[in-house]
Amino acid sequence: MKMLKNLRRGLWNYHTVCLVILTPLLLLPLPLVIGTQEAKCAFVLLLMATFWVTEVIPLSMTAMLPAILFPMFGIMKSSSVAKEYFKDFHFLLVGIICLATSIEKWGLHRRIALRLVTMVGVNPAWLILGFMSGCAFLSMWVQNTSAVTMVMPIVEAVLQQILKAKEECAGEHNLALQLDGTLICSLLSFIYCLIPSAHTEAILYHCLLHTIQLNPPTPATLHPPAAPSRCNRDLMMCKAMCIGIAYSSSIGGITTLPGTSPNLIFSEMYPNCDSINFGNWLLLCLPISIIMLLLTWIWLYWLFIGSDFSFMCRRGGEQSAKEKAAQKVLDDEYKSLGPMSSQEIFTGVVFMVMVLLWLTRSPGFMPGWAALFPNQSGYITDATVAVLLGFLFFIVPAYGPSKKYEAMICWQEFQASMPWKVALLVGGGFALAEGTKESGLSLWVAELLTPLGELPVLATISIACIIVTTVTEVASNAATATIFLPILSPLAEAIHVNPLYVLIPTTLCTSFSFLLPVSNPPNAVVFAYGHITIMDMVKAGLGANVIGILAILLAIATWGVPLFSLNTYPHWAPVLPGFNSTTP
Repeated sequence: MKMLKNLRRGLWNYHTVCLVILTPLLLLPLPLVIGTQEAKCAFVLLLMATFWVTEVIPLSMTAMLPAILFPMFGIMKSSSVAKEYFKDFHFLLVGIICLATSIEKWGLHRRIALRLVTMVGVNPAWLILGFMSGCAFLSMWVQNTSAVTMVMPIVEAVLQQILKAKEECAGEHNLALQLDGTLICSLLSFIYCLIPSAHTEAILYHCLLHTIQLNPPTPATLHPPAAPSRCNRDLMMCKAMCIGIAYSSSIGGITTLPGTSPNLIFSEMYPNCDSINFGNWLLLCLPISIIMLLLTWIWLYWLFIGSDFSFMCRRGGEQSAKEKAAQKVLDDEYKSLGPMSSQEIFTGVVFMVMVLLWLTRSPGFMPGWAALFPNQSGYITDATVAVLLGFLFFIVPAYGPSKKYEAMICWQEFQASMPWKVALLVGGGFALAEGTKESGLSLWVAELLTPLGELPVLATISIACIIVTTVTEVASNAATATIFLPILSPLAEAIHVNPLYVLIPTTLCTSFSFLLPVSNPPNAVVFAYGHITIMDMVKAGLGANVIGILAILLAIATWGVPLFSLNTYPHWAPVLPGFNSTTP
């Protein structure tokens, strides 16, 4: 018995190694028994998907598998695979990181966030919206994790002042923080049903006795008050604000193409598609983000604070002690920044110029500045603008001639900010997508999915969005996009629907990882501050997911149709033989 127990413990300690070994062994019949190019590519796809979801090895190293397996299986040459690992996306990422590095180095992010918060006031409800808006705006231009890391220290300082300024709650019991004995008894009974033995019964008895000793019944638990105490209300506000910061980073990230890696992965799916640019994406996703931000704010307020929305709308009048404390923290933080430095001004100017050039390059409704280069039509992309302006940060001096020359940013600072893991992960996704085309796997999947053409397009999109939103809770956003986009692309081609109709909603849904702290790094950063529990995030995340999916379906069925000509099958998408058409 002891030997079996030790064996079980040893297997669990090395379960990652077992998974790494067993997964390819279980999939070996595909290349060895079936032996077709499609089967070999399916082996690589399923192996990478398993490793990405379970994260038994680093995501970026899993992304290198096509460079090993595609040449070995004769799917693609090694030189051809290598070309997929560095594309236009990577140049766009380099330019964005140059800008983000300068923003963080010179503190422009703190000035932007504090200004947005002070504009809305310190009423608790408006304070939550202010921080969410600031974090969402930053996430449009920098990585979501960086945005949360920038904003959370300010949020924590404000929350600590609010908790210090609250009225005395001596003798009151916070029911939200007490352990529910009924829940514990139910859980222990469930465990005993699973493992019915005398040994288990003894352990559970001692656990239950220990729990009762730690949390004896009190009059407050037997007869709870009719209304929550002010202490509980303050703690609930902390929960709402922290979760709002995590969610707003994901909501803001979908607004721009460089805002999050799934957007950039999607932008490379059809290189000949001229309608995917910064301006069109912003016109589509900015309303989605605003709708999601406002509805998520209202949802979090209702879930954690209550349904007294008249309190939320109070803007004037005498400030409470908590509001005065919060206002003092914000004022002190903003004053500590001092006047706007020349470095911040230059960074802000470059930022605005970059956005302006992106918006006016090829706006669609009028000739953009790219028309000034008629002989190089299609040569200039958003990445060209990003790299050009990012290059300036390595040239322009940070200080005047009175000081030693120092550029706005240096290579070490850029290198520390550059997400090399994301760059490799996305490159692996591009290589995998190209391999599915070269091997014929994408065509095989398209033929297999052709019967879905009988369903309405919105029904197909809704199913895809729900599946992707579920998977992205346990896998990284970039990995989810890398797995599903090469599958959904031939699906759209098989039913002869504009691929953007299917790919845009699912791409956006890969960013909706709201349920768990491990779903994405921003959730983990916020969870580490200790104000929220996993169940808080699960309850809030379910509502946020529903809001996000509905907002995307609304957008793709209304203003997204004329923006991307979704009702017509584009010339840049392949026409498959024997397709089954459907009506959007």
